Amino acid sequence: MKFAKRIAKIKPSATLSITAKANALRAEGRDVIGFGAGEPDFDTPLHIKQAAIEAIEKGFTKYTPVGGTDELKDTIADKLGRENHLSYTRSEIIVSCGAKQSLYNIAQVLFDSGDEVIIPAPYWVSYPDIVLLADATPVFIYAEKNSGFKITAQQLEKAITGKTKALILNSPSNPTGAAYSFSELEQLALVLSKRDIVIISDDIYEKIIYDGFSFSNIANVSSDMKEKTIVVNGASKSYAMTGWRIGYAAGSEEIISQVAKIQSQSTSNPASISQKAAVEAIGGDQEPTRTMVREFKKRRDYIVDGLNNIPGITCPNPEGTFYVFPDFSSIYGRSYGERRIEDSTSLAAYFLDEANVAVVPGVAFGNDNHARLSYATSMENIEKGIARIKEAIEKLS
Repeated sequence: MKFAKRIAKIKPSATLSITAKANALRAEGRDVIGFGAGEPDFDTPLHIKQAAIEAIEKGFTKYTPVGGTDELKDTIADKLGRENHLSYTRSEIIVSCGAKQSLYNIAQVLFDSGDEVIIPAPYWVSYPDIVLLADATPVFIYAEKNSGFKITAQQLEKAITGKTKALILNSPSNPTGAAYSFSELEQLALVLSKRDIVIISDDIYEKIIYDGFSFSNIANVSSDMKEKTIVVNGASKSYAMTGWRIGYAAGSEEIISQVAKIQSQSTSNPASISQKAAVEAIGGDQEPTRTMVREFKKRRDYIVDGLNNIPGITCPNPEGTFYVFPDFSSIYGRSYGERRIEDSTSLAAYFLDEANVAVVPGVAFGNDNHARLSYATSMENIEKGIARIKEAIEKLS
């Protein structure tokens, strides 16, 4: 079978592959601790589920407008105004089957062959492939742990060329949990304000932040930056609704109308039931989200402390998300029997085979010195998993 050339450009999602492998090993009877999953382990809050049940009972089971119901768009607009101080109309908002689809559709609308898209690294695994599928070229800016995994205005200035079409900015970030302060966004905006560059702001983790950190979007910096920015968000992370598949984008009517056009020829509308649930999630009681974040903070504190207490391992303290991105490079070159740890891929294989712990290799996120661990799992699993990692590392010589 001869496949389209575009499929050869991309690779399967590393995070989903690791989770699938861990689940397969569990099915075989292995006691695997999974640190791979990028989803809350909490159930969707009851009031959200009840809204969906009510929608089913009332027969809200037909097609909706391609870009989402007016009710949900209004709820999103209210949220963006109330929480983010950003004003959008219905025609400037589109609802998709998850934030990932919003990002994919935006790329298909904006990018062409020859365009360059700047992606700060470490990055979410899907950003480069989404860019490649639009025939554009990802350009990476590498941010190291000593800079808090955040790019500087100087780095951004250096990366921009005459071919630069967009910047993808994810804050708080998957995989590092790093988040940009308002003053840091102001510095980036000074560079971007002089150029005709679109900023795609992936805010999916905006509510999962700690220690009093105040979330800001680069669109908050000025009216000029708002005009350049497309805000992408969704219900998956903040409301434990990964399976409901609701994401959204807000930006200029000119761009959003084109995104709606491409969505009309792919999925059409998101599921009607999920949209009703999202109205309740985004517009309703936010206390379940706050409760979830408080629990995540306890887990974050434990896992960061546990990893930093393993000799040679350093783990920065993330401002947000439910991930840590520890540096394991000090143990590269060490061996256990015939097995030698050379990079993050061999490290992840070693942990899975010898310790029954699944982590995602950092190379999938653009930094081979690290691995990503999700603490969206029980404290019991975190305690067992860190103990197993420590024991596995102590076996190396």
